[in-house]
Amino acid sequence: MDIKVVLEKDEDGVFVATVPALPGCISQGKTEKQALKNIKEAIELHVHTLAEDGIPLSGKKQAKETLVSVAL
Repeated sequence: MDIKVVLEKDEDGVFVATVPALPGCISQGKTEKQALKNIKEAIELHVHTLAEDGIPLSGKKQAKETLVSVAL
């Protein structure tokens, strides 16, 4: 299963990984590779915990992504 992950570099140079489909699922690493390794583990634990608690995974939201052109 592929899950969308967002990687951002914070002001301290640490890579922060979040999962839009799993609110609260967040991890970090000194490198992109480490952050991705850590978020993979975080996703597995997050989903496992939801299952243990009987909480279903939420379905895909009906959100649409698009681009908007602005003049600067």
